[in-house]
Amino acid sequence: MRKPERIHLLNSEDKVAFVTGAYGGIGRSVVKMLLESGTKVVATGRSDFRFKDSDVLHLNLDVTKEKEVKSAIEKCISHFGRLDFLIHLAGMVGSGRLDAMSLEEWEKVVSTNLTSAFLILKHGYKKIKKPGGVVILCGSSNGYNGGSHLSGAAYASSKTALVNLVRYCAKEWAPDGIRVNIVSPGPVDTPMLDRLSKNEMDDLRSSLPLGRIASPEECAGSILFLCSNHAESMTGTNLNISSGLVLDA
Repeated sequence: MRKPERIHLLNSEDKVAFVTGAYGGIGRSVVKMLLESGTKVVATGRSDFRFKDSDVLHLNLDVTKEKEVKSAIEKCISHFGRLDFLIHLAGMVGSGRLDAMSLEEWEKVVSTNLTSAFLILKHGYKKIKKPGGVVILCGSSNGYNGGSHLSGAAYASSKTALVNLVRYCAKEWAPDGIRVNIVSPGPVDTPMLDRLSKNEMDDLRSSLPLGRIASPEECAGSILFLCSNHAESMTGTNLNISSGLVLDA
């Protein structure tokens, strides 16, 4: 009997990923899995953490600064010679009631979450492989359900806007053979949850039908799936990873 072929989630030797927010909870898991799949990675962020792997180019990057974004993507091309996967995970959470939020706070969250995506998409499009390129943005369950004061109005609004930005680019870039998708996690076991009290964490966990908070590895696996050949017919998709907090219609 013929031995069945082993199926891999992602085979990407000689391919290159540009990852923002690479030093955060989800970002580290994404980079680790990409490296295990054979991908070379440009890891960007604002942290002293470094991956101990020769296939990683580390770059400090403020994703709200257009010149820095443009320069970082150009360095990706000059160093590795190509760009296949553009994975934008950088972002920030807010907090508090809308009536207590300052304009400065609003603009900072929106710039970090939404304007940064515009800049990454604008400059990434010019360099990404055509056809065959894949873009992944990071949304949130707040983008489905409106969120709450725990994350704030600017966070929920910016994450909702990312969904339609993905839909727009998915249509505009389909003729180029570029797929554009977004993952929208609910609560994930990362340092972002450290801001919550024990009671808030207990209430959050009890609100989840599956009763569990997602791991960074689960989110990373979903991102690698969207990059893979298994998802070749998926574009403009919003992948819900929320333990049932959000139930898709």
